[in-house]
Amino acid sequence: MFQLALAQSFVDSTAVGQGIVVVLLLGSVVGWTAMIFRWRVFVKVRGESQRFYKAFRHESHPMGLFLRQQRFSDCPAYRVYLRACNAACRALGVSDTTPLAAFSQHRLDAQGQQVIREAAERELADQVLQLEEDLPIIATVTTAAPFLGLLGTVWGVMDSFGGMAVTGNPTLTAVAPGISAALLTTVVGLLVALPSLIGYNYLNDLLRKETVAMDNFVQELAGEFLLAFPGEG
Repeated sequence: MFQLALAQSFVDSTAVGQGIVVVLLLGSVVGWTAMIFRWRVFVKVRGESQRFYKAFRHESHPMGLFLRQQRFSDCPAYRVYLRACNAACRALGVSDTTPLAAFSQHRLDAQGQQVIREAAERELADQVLQLEEDLPIIATVTTAAPFLGLLGTVWGVMDSFGGMAVTGNPTLTAVAPGISAALLTTVVGLLVALPSLIGYNYLNDLLRKETVAMDNFVQELAGEFLLAFPGEG
């Protein structure tokens, strides 16, 4: 019954109202596509990150995974780790093919430690930006949908009352179909915005947790490098 009422309201709507409904439905498709894709990315990242953190913490030396070229391609923290290890190789003046045992003979001064930390922090920022992809699209759908719906409603109500003035028929029967059709855009706008809002908040929470985990890892990695390569004197 409700579906039939919505369909009838759509038929009774003006061209502007119908156009807004179509735009809202397209926005819903875009929003749901972005939410599902980004959710799948976060699920993959979480699983791969747990594997990487476990493997890293089982190593006796912070360069171990890097020198063995063990890959965790879907893990943003691993990319942070790679950038830090490459920076460490440059600061130490060695190549990534140097045997792990040879690293014990090297030392890093405060400037070298700072170079490694800054490299890791820059990569962390880059990875967070990549994880944030699609979230602005979802936020736009969430924000714009109710306003588009309100615009369609106001436009429809104005059109209904304008028609009533022209025809000179002020009865409720004359304006009710037009007002009902006008309210359709608000209903559709809310139906589009609410799932997008819930999805955005959920994904934003996943992003926050992943960002905190990577930030903690950068601090941990800096400490491990400090222990593995103590400074002179």
